[in-house]
Amino acid sequence: MPDVLILMGSDSDAPVMQGAVDVLKEFGISSEMTVASAHRSPARVMRLVSEAPARGVKVFIVGAGAAAHLAGVVAAHTILPVIGVPIDSSALKGLDALLSTVQMPPGVPVATVSIGKPGATNAGVLAAQILGVGDRAMAKKVEDYKKKLADKVEAAAAKLANGPTA
Repeated sequence: MPDVLILMGSDSDAPVMQGAVDVLKEFGISSEMTVASAHRSPARVMRLVSEAPARGVKVFIVGAGAAAHLAGVVAAHTILPVIGVPIDSSALKGLDALLSTVQMPPGVPVATVSIGKPGATNAGVLAAQILGVGDRAMAKKVEDYKKKLADKVEAAAAKLANGPTA
């Protein structure tokens, strides 16, 4: 039973959305990734959303490109948190997807991260942070993750300070 259900509008989005899967695994969070299109398979989207709570899903991560209505459709039909990942799959390089994902009407929020794989990674981290609100062990994992990021910066700064200069 997944804690996080990752939906994407097309299987071509899988390499991008793998970033979310990877970081969720790092946190020990179970996830499931599947394809469901707001436009081409709306009944599938509705079924997945309606069955999610009974399956233990606590957060949705939703990636879509171009018109990118999938996250909004999911958000319209659930009270669970929805994180939108704009996919850079069009001639507009994801700007269209970003605007479609972030411009939601009042009362139907989609937490929107950056375009592409960095956004998918951040969606996984944000899902861990959301789950950490009610789970002290998960909150500690997020705290440790953030400390590792800070440690990498310190190491890079020390290397630069101690290395040869031009």
